[in-house]
Order: sequence, then C-alpha cells, then structure tokens
Amino acid sequence: MPTYVKRAFTYRFCPTGAQAVELSRTFGCVRKVYNMALAARTEAWARQERVSYNQTSLMLTAWKKTEELAYLNEVSSVPLQQALRHLQVAFTNFFGKRAKYPRFKSRKKSRRSAEYTASAFRFRDGKLTLAKMSEPLDIVWSRPLPEDAVPSTVTVSQDPAGRWFVSLLCDDPTVKPLPAVDQAVGIDVGLTQLLTLSTGEKIANPRHERRDRARLALAQRRLAKKAKGDGANRAKARRKVARIHARITDRRRDHLHQLTTRLVRENQTLVIEDLSVRNLVRNRNLARAISDAAWSQFRSMLEYKAAWYGREVIAAGRFFPSTRLCSHCGTLAGRMPLNVRTWTCGCGTVHDRDVNAAKNLLAAGLAVTACGAGVRPQRESSRTGQPATKQETSRHEP
Repeated sequence: MPTYVKRAFTYRFCPTGAQAVELSRTFGCVRKVYNMALAARTEAWARQERVSYNQTSLMLTAWKKTEELAYLNEVSSVPLQQALRHLQVAFTNFFGKRAKYPRFKSRKKSRRSAEYTASAFRFRDGKLTLAKMSEPLDIVWSRPLPEDAVPSTVTVSQDPAGRWFVSLLCDDPTVKPLPAVDQAVGIDVGLTQLLTLSTGEKIANPRHERRDRARLALAQRRLAKKAKGDGANRAKARRKVARIHARITDRRRDHLHQLTTRLVRENQTLVIEDLSVRNLVRNRNLARAISDAAWSQFRSMLEYKAAWYGREVIAAGRFFPSTRLCSHCGTLAGRMPLNVRTWTCGCGTVHDRDVNAAKNLLAAGLAVTACGAGVRPQRESSRTGQPATKQETSRHEP
C-alpha cells in the first residue's frame, strides 16, 4: 500500500450555542489535566524520579473519581488523554535537548484547543460530529478534502480573535514529487526587499504589520485604558486587538505560501542562508521589521514543501560572507554596513549588495551538491530531531 503525505486541512466553522459551551468546557478540562500532570511530573523530577505517560493516565483515572474533579467526566475522555500524550512529547523533546522544559498553560494566553482521535468523532457524507455532541459542526468548506479522505485526527481550536477552526489530518495522495528541472536559485532575504533571487529578481516586502500599525496602536491604547476589573469591556477591547493581529498574520501567511509554492515549483535546488533569527531580533532597531518579514516561517514553508515535491533546500552557514564576497572574481571585501547597497570590487565589477549575496549563495549551494563541503545541511526539527519535513498545511495554503 502506498505511503501518502499527511496534511492538516483547516477550516472555519460556526458552533451553535450548545457546541460553543461544550467546546469551551473541553478546552478548560484539557488545560487543567495538562497542568496537573505537569505539576505531578515536576514534583517527581525534584525527587529525581521520572513519571511516564502510563502513570499520568492512571492519575487521570483517579482524578475523575474525586469529588473536586468529577467535572472531568462531563467531557470526552479522548482530548484529555491526548493532552497527556502531548505532555509526554514535550518531555521527550526536553530530555532529547530539542526544547526547553514544558511550561504550564495559561487560561488567557495559551492556545485553546482539543484533539480528537478517530474513536471520538464521526465523519460521514461530509459532516463531522464530535463526541458528546448531537449535531455536526457547521463547517465552511473553503476547499475540498482529498477524494475518499478519512481523517485520522481532528483538532478544534479557537483563536484570540474568537474565530473557531477545525483541522482534519488526512492522507493526501495528490502530493507527489514534481518532474525534475535544471533550475537552481540562490535566495537572499532582506527587509527592503523581502527576497532577492540570484536571477536578479527582487520581491518587495509587503510590510503587513506597518499597513495596520496605526489601527493596532489605537486598539492597544484603548485596551490599556480598560480597568482590569472591567471584564466585558476589557474582553471586547482585547478581541479587537486580536482581530487586527489575526488580519496581519493571515495576510503574511498567505503571501509566504504563494512565494514558497512558486519557488519550489520552478526550481530543483534552492539555497538559503542559515540565519539566526533569534539573535537578530535582539537588535531593538530592527526587531519589529524582522519579525514582520517572518524569515523563519518562510524557511519552514520552503523546507516542508521541498520535501513534499522532491526538491532540495540547502542552507549556507550563517558565517558565510555572501555579501562581501565578489561573485565575479572571489575577492573578499572589508566591513560593509547595512546602508551600503551597492559596492565596487577591485576587479571593476559593480555589485548590487543583495543580488551579489544571492549569487554567492547559489554558487556555495552548487558546490556542496557537487562535493559536499562548505555549506551546512538542512536543520533538524525541534520535535523529532530529523530533517524538517513538515507534513501539515496552513489554512491559507494555495
């Protein structure tokens, strides 16, 4: 039987009043169980003991029998078990030195979500009904699922803007390697131009956050003026801020999906720079612009789409002097501040700073393809320790 890529197809839906209450109760129980299990494992860790998933599962059974936590029986048991599994994954990544120690979930700040496995939902004739519910969810099917798709898991979530989403994880037989092409491209990311390609093409930075900056600042000022005890008004102001953030995030994600899909379809080899974005955003003058450009998100999308479609992404080492190296004669120039956009090499070649960097990245990538030296391999996923081949899609992927 062929092995297909698993993709998460995400849709918005409009719950009824009863469904919204049931899901909100489930979110709260999931958070409660996760935090209690984390507290138990943390206490055991202080005693130099380890608690496994099976032990936390037995704890959950005991908690349900107490009078104080009897309300846990009112929601489906599957999302609660999945919360324990997620905690186990978090500890596995921690012990594998791929992540920090797990943190407690906050009622106001943490993501509100619940995951259902196949035993806790029914999917028939395009209608999805979750456990403990009598009616199917009113889903806005913005795009079709793959033919004969059978979801293996369903994740329901609500974002800070109050929007409800359901994500169905399915095998997708339509994702297949694309025909091989001879094209290769070097990609230099920036702020004035979001991307500069080794072909000389420049893709402008849309600056999504800047377009809504005035509106966002006004909404944030109004939120700041709301007294913390003013529950309804403060919640309304908080949702307004969240809606503006969601609008910015959706536009940015949609734009990056279009760019990465185009680049992967047109090129067999894509060479990028292994930037340390975490360190770069420490620059207080550039942090906002770098965060808006979303370089890490761009790289993540490029890598998992390349894995889907049989392309290769090569990351040049972060100390590779792509900007200061003459792509014509190979001479290394001296220090070059950011305000220098063009420079002239001793050989007489006039370079556009970004185009020159993209050409050098391409040359380095082709060199490692030929002899395997000088450029770092693809980074590893923090979750699995394997090369990043993300198998999920966002709600806005074209």
